[in-house]
Amino acid sequence: MTTPEHSTPRDRKACERLDAEDPLRSFKDEFILPPDTIYLDGNSLGARTKGAAERAQEVIEDEWGTGLIRSWNTAGWFDLPATLGEKVAGIVGGGAGSTVVTDTTSINLFKAASAALKMQATDAPERRVILTQRENFPSDIYMLQGLAEQLGDDYEVRLVDDEEVTAGFPNTMSDEVALVVLTHVNYRTGRLFEMESTTSAIHAGGAMVIWDLCHSAGALEIDLAGSGADMAIGCTYKFLNGGPGSPAFIWVAEALQNRFTQPLSGWWGHAKPFEMSPDYAPADGIRRYLTGTQGVISMSVAELGLDIAARADMAAVRAKSLALSDLFIDLIEARLSDHPVDIVTPREHEHRGSQVSITHPEGFAIMSALIERGIIGDYREPEVLRFGLTPLYTGFTDVWDTVEALRDILDNHAWDAPQHKVRGAVT
Repeated sequence: MTTPEHSTPRDRKACERLDAEDPLRSFKDEFILPPDTIYLDGNSLGARTKGAAERAQEVIEDEWGTGLIRSWNTAGWFDLPATLGEKVAGIVGGGAGSTVVTDTTSINLFKAASAALKMQATDAPERRVILTQRENFPSDIYMLQGLAEQLGDDYEVRLVDDEEVTAGFPNTMSDEVALVVLTHVNYRTGRLFEMESTTSAIHAGGAMVIWDLCHSAGALEIDLAGSGADMAIGCTYKFLNGGPGSPAFIWVAEALQNRFTQPLSGWWGHAKPFEMSPDYAPADGIRRYLTGTQGVISMSVAELGLDIAARADMAAVRAKSLALSDLFIDLIEARLSDHPVDIVTPREHEHRGSQVSITHPEGFAIMSALIERGIIGDYREPEVLRFGLTPLYTGFTDVWDTVEALRDILDNHAWDAPQHKVRGAVT
């Protein structure tokens, strides 16, 4: 619940006081952001951590330049996936020996879904349906569709609405369903799905579940092991601030770890990779989720963001996230009521992630006009302006100033200029 001191401020001075009293305020000093910039896109790409350039230089000049191939041993390169995995596990409530940092989210989803379906083919061969949200991140849906196509005509991907998930699958869970793949927070709307009760409903229906934590890891409290989840995947470059394209992670419940059949059986997942055997034998535990040689520079830089997240009190992070989004929603309702703006992010705390999303018929042009003023959010079709709230470096005055800029842009039609109608390759 929102604390009394986080009730909606009536002026910017009140926001300044909230920022001064913020128990997380010192964390902002651990990030490098351009001056005169309000960055509200950490749900897409986190800010640069202090020391990132120096760490990359250290890896390139010392570990690679001087240590050369010896650094696989002397600099701990070989163990990086598991070392970073332990840090991620602490952030998402995974438990020791449950997680590795490796590959991309999409590749990890392919591995996890393939392994889950193989388990179900043994335990319940009649189950051949994969359920996922219609508004899941498209790459997740594409990977599941591709996997189903590879497995043959008997497998099918079915899309369900968010309301069906929230209700516990009353209309779609059947003895055909083998696997449910869910995003923990809807990337477009910011809707949060309750993990424990949803997992229980899926298990009661005889299916397994994989959670995508891309838009929640590092932004709110997560208890993977306690929720009873089967597997989870996620990225490190959003709220975990690992850097553009930094490696993803995969988590598997302890009871399933050695039942996990690796569909991409590369040498890093082998029990004894340097025996160079022509026959694949999977490692025990988390190393079997690895495939090939890892990107050492990106993993080394990503570790800085993980260390920051590990030091933060995630309950305090969540409390501030809700207070920031409460303020954002209240100010939009109070100051933008004369414009065709709709808030699509749930008001209820238990259903809200760490972003506020609004719609407007000219959403793309409005976001372009905001970015021109140094306020960076992002745009998603159709008509959605997304504002990610990263509590470690986002302040209450940032929210106030953003809504004031939005009001001015809308009141004066500043979005209606030619430069704001031009779209780049990435929106």
